[in-house]
Amino acid sequence: MADNKIIIGLIGEIASGKGTVSKYLLTEYRATEYRFSDILKDILDRVHLDVVRENLANLSFGLRKYYGQDILAYALAQDTKNDNSQIIIIDGIRRVADLKYLKEMDNFTLVYVEADLEKRYERLIGRNEKQDDQNKTFEEFKNDHKLETEVSIRELKNIANIIIDNNGNVEELQQQVDNLVKDKKMR
Repeated sequence: MADNKIIIGLIGEIASGKGTVSKYLLTEYRATEYRFSDILKDILDRVHLDVVRENLANLSFGLRKYYGQDILAYALAQDTKNDNSQIIIIDGIRRVADLKYLKEMDNFTLVYVEADLEKRYERLIGRNEKQDDQNKTFEEFKNDHKLETEVSIRELKNIANIIIDNNGNVEELQQQVDNLVKDKKMR
């Protein structure tokens, strides 16, 4: 890959703002996005199963169990090899094994997006990303953090290159993203 590319790996707990960061990069910087969950959604759609958090978690577990913990990271690394975008986003990193191939890419930066639990719950029920989100109780939301796909996310904060605080407003979040891009372009 060219030295002037920026590859941003996004991590964060449920509804922390990864999607908002991604959308901003797509809109303002014409980035390309790859998502771990898109692979899983494609499979669930193909086998006519609901795209709900539990099915996504179970499918992810099965693929990793039979094909290796890094199977999805390998697929995304292959997808990005010939991408000519100046900024590439890889969204949905959930565990250390997801970084195996990604951290080997030139100009890869691991970015952790964080927000308080209550704020994340409010955002979750206000969006329509997963079929079961809008009617989810706060207790169910807290239980979602116990799913196999969610438990190791907080640990990744410790190895992130950059931490973005998304407890403020959208403009504050966008300013942090602008600063990230500016910093990476100057290197």
